[in-house]
Amino acid sequence: MSPADLLTQARVLLLDFDGPVCSVFAGIPAPVVADQLRGILAEGGHAELPEDVAVSADPFDVLRHAATLGPDEARYVEAAFTAHEVEAIPTATPADGAHDLIEAWHATGRPLAIVSNNSTAAISVYLDLYNLRSAVDTVSARTSADVALLTPSPYLLRQAITTLDAAPGDCVFVGDSVTDIQAAHAAGVPALGYANKPGKHAKFAAAGADAITETLAGLVPVS
Repeated sequence: MSPADLLTQARVLLLDFDGPVCSVFAGIPAPVVADQLRGILAEGGHAELPEDVAVSADPFDVLRHAATLGPDEARYVEAAFTAHEVEAIPTATPADGAHDLIEAWHATGRPLAIVSNNSTAAISVYLDLYNLRSAVDTVSARTSADVALLTPSPYLLRQAITTLDAAPGDCVFVGDSVTDIQAAHAAGVPALGYANKPGKHAKFAAAGADAITETLAGLVPVS
């Protein structure tokens, strides 16, 4: 099925945030944030980290490791991560066509939710910054240090679906990672892979995405 057909048939649009809506860390690079979170752990006496965590450019890797160290470590790192996300929003770069997609979908009267591992606080700031809040019916995103609720878990997707009183099969989830595809399948939701970087198309195909697109600009629904 083509990406446009998948969207046309859907009653509810579920959008990941970092990637399909914007590049959160365009102005404050994610590796810098990951380093700062490692500094939080070092201050708490956890300077020695597994090699993969010590060199990772992904702040979520540091958060997930913090969760293995204890609830206090997880809370401290998650709080710092949220603060950095909020700080990064003014310099976040909107994805090409994303705002048009959100506004055009809203104009059809169909529900739309942001479903993301990013913090609810950061997403709220972004929606207000770009006057998109009225076009988004609900946000299902990170509100705690409980990493078990984040994708590839289907928890956040199921939460959004329940809030919107929808059926999984009536939705489509647009995500830009393999874990997004996995979470969608676990929730029984058709998955549209947003291949915004080289190599992602093949990964999404291997993960069984229902459709794959390299751009959002041509997917604005008209009915």
